[in-house]
Amino acid sequence: MGKEGSFAEETHFAHEDDVKPRRTVKEKFLLFKIDLFVLSFVCLQYWINYVDRIAFVNAYISGMKEDLNFQGNDINIANMCFTIGYIVSMIPNNLILLIVSPRIWLSFCTLAWGVLTLSLFKISSFKQCCAIRFFQAIFESCTFSGTHLILGSWYKENELATRSAIFTSSGLVGSMFSGFMQVQIHKSLNGKASLAGWRWLFIIDACLTLPIAIYGFIFFPGMPEIDSDKAKFSMTKVIFSSDELKYARRRLPVRDESTKLDWSVIPRVFKRWHWWLFSLVWILGGENLSLVSNSTFALWLTNQDYSLSNRNNFPSGIFAVGIVSTIGSALYLSYWRRAKHWHVAVILAVVMCVVAIMIRVRPLNAGIMFTAQYLGGIAYAGQAVFFAWANVECHQDLQERAIVLASMNMFSGAVNAWWSIVFFPATTTPYFQKGSYALLATAIASAVVSIVIRKFQIRDSLQKQVLPYIDANDMLDDDEDAADSDNDNYNDDDNGNDNYNSDRSGNIPRNSPTLTD
Repeated sequence: MGKEGSFAEETHFAHEDDVKPRRTVKEKFLLFKIDLFVLSFVCLQYWINYVDRIAFVNAYISGMKEDLNFQGNDINIANMCFTIGYIVSMIPNNLILLIVSPRIWLSFCTLAWGVLTLSLFKISSFKQCCAIRFFQAIFESCTFSGTHLILGSWYKENELATRSAIFTSSGLVGSMFSGFMQVQIHKSLNGKASLAGWRWLFIIDACLTLPIAIYGFIFFPGMPEIDSDKAKFSMTKVIFSSDELKYARRRLPVRDESTKLDWSVIPRVFKRWHWWLFSLVWILGGENLSLVSNSTFALWLTNQDYSLSNRNNFPSGIFAVGIVSTIGSALYLSYWRRAKHWHVAVILAVVMCVVAIMIRVRPLNAGIMFTAQYLGGIAYAGQAVFFAWANVECHQDLQERAIVLASMNMFSGAVNAWWSIVFFPATTTPYFQKGSYALLATAIASAVVSIVIRKFQIRDSLQKQVLPYIDANDMLDDDEDAADSDNDNYNDDDNGNDNYNSDRSGNIPRNSPTLTD
């Protein structure tokens, strides 16, 4: 057996005159390359996304508030402008990814919000700030739900939870990095070239963002479509062979290729429970995150007269807890045989109930507030858990999956646009009384909805047709045989019985035989 590139070639002789070799794709090596070029870009993109996003909060508490004369709940209004831009562009961005190459669109969006981040260093008024944040959000909204759509197109169910966790953790690492970076920038660059330290933060953020956009345009392969290796100005055709791209797609569960992106997608989505319940559960899960995502800890630290460095550094512990809980939940789902997504959802709900009670009872006690805020970071694990869950349940219909994933994030953002103003306004610091009651309610409700989703999931699994396992390498041979045959739909085995092949899209025909116990 010889080797050529990433393949091991094996020759099988069905007849003496059959000398055509069969190329076998090594799945582990393919998975390594997917991680290296797909996962790396989306993680870098999400990392810089959160560096840019948290930079705004860090700039606010590091002098921007005073320089631009922010008043009362102006910070909440600026965040609301960002949220509005985020929610109105969520579904359009995901649908664009079904039409435009994700390599081009995601790279362009990264470039666009990098330029807008740079423009923040020149702002001189609150209104300018709100306008730029709105357009930043339009381009940033492609990242989270769009990436989950892409991950679901590359990874199998037992691989998805871990990769989703790594992806969401990269954003939390960006949040931690932004806080530490702001401290160092303020110490070393504040006043340089007559610019305040918070303005330098946006300049450096932009300098970090632009190279990531270029990296994505060159190395990110987008979706594993069969013709992905024909992309111009891309290294995809060098990184992946045509057979590897086919294998990458076909190793996943069967997908209904008859569905199209047209008006029929609307009744398809609405008549299924996926859109309704997954959107609802992430509305609740997103508001469980509201305590930490709305920077209540930074506001509390400012109210209690902590130093600038402490106001930037102490909240990083929340993100550290988020990373540990996210990775831990993914490992549980990936390697524990009886693990279920709803198990993690209920545990998160219980912990957030405890957090709400702690803040409500002793909001001025530093030890209790620190503990509650850090424990609240566990809610970040819900990002990976709920979106991986939706990815798995909606895999069969690509268009539905794109809309469900985008809707989950969109509706959560739509609620959060006013939720933070009503329940976590800056004026309620340091007590957050209304926010504590709201958190208690959403935590309990998220557990209930998760259990309901599990009931529907069990019902559907009992109704689904069980398909036999097909080695994707065999499907590659079928394509070669089909080129020499007038009949692509079936062949006869040695006993004269009909035996099915994959269709040209690489999926098993819908009338495939079922497995019986």
